[in-house]
Formats: sequence, structure tokens, C-alpha cells
Amino acid sequence: MTKAFLLGAGLGTRLRPLTNTTPKPLVPVFHRPLATHALDHLISAGISEVAINTHHLHEEWQKTFPDSTYRGARLHFYHEADLLETGGGIKNIADFISGESILIYNGDILTNIRIDKLITGHLASNNVATLAVRAEGPGKHIALDGRRIIDIRKMLGIAEGSHQFTGIYCIDPEILDLIPANEKVSIILAFLELAKQGQLGAYHADPGHWLDLGTRDAYLETHGIGGEIPCPLDTPPIHPEAEIAPSATVTNSWVGPGCVIGDQVTLTDCILWPGTRVAPSSRLERCIVHSPKLIEGQHLDSDL
Repeated sequence: MTKAFLLGAGLGTRLRPLTNTTPKPLVPVFHRPLATHALDHLISAGISEVAINTHHLHEEWQKTFPDSTYRGARLHFYHEADLLETGGGIKNIADFISGESILIYNGDILTNIRIDKLITGHLASNNVATLAVRAEGPGKHIALDGRRIIDIRKMLGIAEGSHQFTGIYCIDPEILDLIPANEKVSIILAFLELAKQGQLGAYHADPGHWLDLGTRDAYLETHGIGGEIPCPLDTPPIHPEAEIAPSATVTNSWVGPGCVIGDQVTLTDCILWPGTRVAPSSRLERCIVHSPKLIEGQHLDSDL
């Protein structure tokens, strides 16, 4: 399996105002766009071509990947003028799928689950779709019978959920027959039909970390604000290309490349996006600085 579909068209409403100027999958995580972590993960599993659907601020994707490549992988952008949801989005890339099995990957997660094993297991099965699931998580909506998914949100009336869907799954091209053309529709309806047919599999992806960055609190917690960083990391919180005045005090904060921190500034539990600036004598606590304007004064729990 060499192709994947990265879902990048969401509006990111729960992360506003951060997503007012940046699509959610391009929000910086550990100093670089979240989507690059997903692409690294895909490439490590042998993926060489990635389709990405876009909608909100779609031009930002082209600015981030101007030559439509990343580390040698080819990127194919599919702009959705009107949001098509997950099922419609998959139907819209039928030409990219072109009769092949592909991997689908939500654009707002950070994980290192073994997608190589997911791919191997799917290709060895008779499943039309295989979903990566975990025993722990905030939304246990997937009901299992061994390695078969038998219900989702009890929509078939069979069983209550016991596992969290990770937003990562493999599909065979036959699933396109279960998705109506030119409609805004969720992929869940196709999943439910496959569950009835016994062709919806489960891959148990419990080892490793899996983080949903859909909310402000989750975004902060992923960076170790409000607790330890929940995944192994070798990235320094203060980027070597940041300019920080010797009299500034920076505590448990992430300061991106190109940031300028003035004299007597105090930063506590903050995240500063690349290229942001904080004026002398300012005090910020639990703030996310994302605007290019100079930030001045005292702020608590603010997106600036």
C-alpha cells in the first residue's frame, strides 16, 4: 500500500481563534505544522503518495507545500468548495484511489500507532475496511466481536461500544460503491453496511500514543501544559532560532523559530507560534500567541 488520504478540510471550530488564520492540520505542534507529523508517520510506513482534501483557508496548504511534495512524497490536493464530510471526501478522490487499497488518516491527531501493521493486517484480510481502534479513549463508540466491528454508536442496535476509533483506517476501492455520488455524507454509513456484511475489521492499536488535538485544552496538554508531554519527544521547547532577551523569564513554554521576546518579559505555560513577538515587560500565562502583531501587557488564558 503506497497511497494515503489525509483529511484536512475541517473547519477547526473548537480551536478558534487559532484556526481563523490557519487550517487546523497546519497549526504548529512542536514548532512545525501538525500535518507534517502525520506525513512523517505515513512515509515511515511506506506511503509515497498522499491525497489531501482542503476547504477552509485552502491556499495556506499551497504556501506550506509549494511544490506539492514532502520528503519525497507526492501530495495531491483536492479542494472542496463545499464540505463533503468523510464519505463524500473519499468519493471525491476516486481518481486518486484508482482501484487500489489506501490508508485514511484524520488530520487533527498526533500518534505513533503501528500503521504498518494495520496495513499488513488489512491486506491479509477479506475486509473492505479495517479500522484502528484503542481500548482507552474519550469516545468508546466501536463494538467488537474479536477482530470484527459489529456496531458503531449502537446504530445497528447490536451492542454498546467498547473501543475508541482512532480516525485511521484502511479501505479497499469496493467501498466506493457504498458511497453515493455528489453528496455530503459520512463514511459511517458505509461502515455500518460493511459491519452487516462481516467485512468491517478492527486493528487493535493500543501500544503507543494517540492524541486528538481538537480543543484548546488538548493542544496545551499535548505541549506539556497542565501535565507532562504525553508522548516521547526530542524537540527543544525553545527553538534555537528564537530571540529571547537575557532578562526575560520563560517557564514551561514553547517558543518557536523567529520569535522575539523582549526585556523583562515573563512567560509561563505558553505556546508562541513561529515568528510571533512579545513586547518588553509583558506577562503572559497559559497563552497561545499566534498573531503576527506585537503582543503587549498582561494576559491570562488568552489566544493572542
